[in-house]
Amino acid sequence: MSRCAEAAAVAATVPGSGVGEAGLRPSMVPRQASFFPPPVPNPFVQHTQIGAARRVQIFLLGIILLPIRALLVGLIILLAWPFAAISTVCCPEKLTHPVTGWRRKITQTALKFLGHAMFFSMGFIVAVKGKIASALEAPVFVVAPHSTFFDGIACVVAGLPSMVSRSENAQVPLIGRLLRAVQPVLVSRVDPDSRKNTINEIIKRATSEGKWPQILVFPEGTCTNRSCLITFKPGAFIPGVPVQPVLLRYPNKLVSIVFYHGKNFNIQLCVLTFCQPFTKVEVEFMPVQVPSDEEKNDPVLFANRVRNLMAEALGIPVTDHTYEDCRLMISAGQLTLPMEAGLVEFTKISRKLKLDWDGVRKHLDEYASIASSSKGGRIGIEEFAEYLKLPVSDVLRQLFALFDRNHDGSIDFREYVIGLAVLCNPANTEEIIQVAFKLFDVDEDGYITEEEFSTILQASLGVPDLDVSGLFKEIAQGDSISYEEFQRFALKHPEYAKIFTTYLDLQTCHVFSLPTEVQTTPSIASNKVSPEKHEESTSAKKDD
Repeated sequence: MSRCAEAAAVAATVPGSGVGEAGLRPSMVPRQASFFPPPVPNPFVQHTQIGAARRVQIFLLGIILLPIRALLVGLIILLAWPFAAISTVCCPEKLTHPVTGWRRKITQTALKFLGHAMFFSMGFIVAVKGKIASALEAPVFVVAPHSTFFDGIACVVAGLPSMVSRSENAQVPLIGRLLRAVQPVLVSRVDPDSRKNTINEIIKRATSEGKWPQILVFPEGTCTNRSCLITFKPGAFIPGVPVQPVLLRYPNKLVSIVFYHGKNFNIQLCVLTFCQPFTKVEVEFMPVQVPSDEEKNDPVLFANRVRNLMAEALGIPVTDHTYEDCRLMISAGQLTLPMEAGLVEFTKISRKLKLDWDGVRKHLDEYASIASSSKGGRIGIEEFAEYLKLPVSDVLRQLFALFDRNHDGSIDFREYVIGLAVLCNPANTEEIIQVAFKLFDVDEDGYITEEEFSTILQASLGVPDLDVSGLFKEIAQGDSISYEEFQRFALKHPEYAKIFTTYLDLQTCHVFSLPTEVQTTPSIASNKVSPEKHEESTSAKKDD
């Protein structure tokens, strides 16, 4: 019997190979509850359905209300600009000390009044609940959920505290001067030290014992559709000072002021809102939350507790989505996938699986290359087999089932990322790659020929007529595969490592399910996998 035939005979004893009865299956990887899908699949998009009667009403009211409200808003901004100019004259764009004295008192009073007038002219009816804390009681306001730029009404109601904003916004004509009047914390996207400087500035102001205005922060860091509270960024909680949670509610029949990642949406949002008779808003100031000693040392713990309290008061769930999910969602759309395909709960995935955004974005490209041809942007068993250039077999179904965490017969992007990190990458070690190479290198000459490659795969997958020439040519640069080529391909495609370890698990389970006198046969495979241990195994048998 030739070496290839001998190896094939051993591989053919594996359950699922089509030879003999199936033995015991290795147990599935347990599903961690922390990796279950989120209660809200997509918190970043709101689809508003407007009926024919409502469209007619919006059109008729818009003819009258839209020009009047746009004119009033423009007029109020022009009236507010001189007061903002007085407040910021001779002051640098990035303040080093607070504006105090008469300039602060006069301009704050005038701008607060004009702010209320502007939102009233736009049709907003505001109901305020709870007591607003002083700067000494709570230096920081945390406002959620954040769904639109109209959420700035919380800033007016709270008495014009400072806000965290992009430095580019301070350069916008008229609006930039109004923004500077509230003494904002400006963030630069081009400065690599901006994040550190912003945190230091927030700490300085929050611990100034009332010398600086209070700071208002939207801790979610992006807009959502208000169906849940996504991850709170820790910036507002790093100073370790008391914070006052502020809830925003929009109890309207027509949800028009919700954020959507679409083209020209800000214009559509303004038009729909201005064309409504009125828009109700509820701003609720919850009791001040004081951090414990543990929470002062762990701002993420503090942020999570405050988020849970706010979600409970709102009656909505929490998820681990974050702004990076929004970026992935947009990237998925650009890759012709459904936008929802990019949502993975980035905070949870990155923390538990030690992945950064660039790594997840790279996986999205790989996923798109597999799923772009399928319906719904999900990977079925056929697409999975085609991507791996392997037929559908028991071993492949076993691997597919490990990826398919909810057992719905398909793999979404979230399951794909978790599968690579939990199943494939840990299996793709140098030791496993060496063992796999030795198994394929039947004649132990340091190279894998196409015959050796084909023989092992055909037998282990249970497909005698399997054509592996395409896969072989993808790995080999010549007529045979060297270890370096094998290693390079394995590191680039970790899915094959899990196929190999699954095959070994199946073989082991089958061996231990056989009668004792038959279990010596697969020892040939062990010697072929690790030839250097053959002599040691033989001597051990003689001693027995």
